[in-house]
Amino acid sequence: MDLPKIIQFPQIGNSGLGYISVAERVNLPFSVKRIYWTYLTPENVERGGHAHRELEQLLISVAGIIKIKIELRGGEKTEFTLDKPDQGLYIPKMTWRTIQYNKNAVQLCIASTAFDETDYIRDYETFLREC
Repeated sequence: MDLPKIIQFPQIGNSGLGYISVAERVNLPFSVKRIYWTYLTPENVERGGHAHRELEQLLISVAGIIKIKIELRGGEKTEFTLDKPDQGLYIPKMTWRTIQYNKNAVQLCIASTAFDETDYIRDYETFLREC
């Protein structure tokens, strides 16, 4: 089973000119089928609250701070904080997640599949049964 992990992207540039980071085939754990971003989420709103049967994701905080609580098959729980635009969190399939954003946070999501509502597990008890 794949485990969630922080992926470090190259930081190209310098403090005088600024930086870019690049996600490409050599540093992504899957082929990309969809990219989207989440922004202007109020701080008191918790997003996520689901798992995916097949989808793998890489979440990047391109601005602000994003806190992600995850639960793996078997019940292991951990938390990650994304606050650097040159790091991403790989989330494998069948991982329950909840996400909290600070004001003005912008999350970029790189996904392994196109949107498919049937891939979502939105009920926690169903997630536990399917694990």
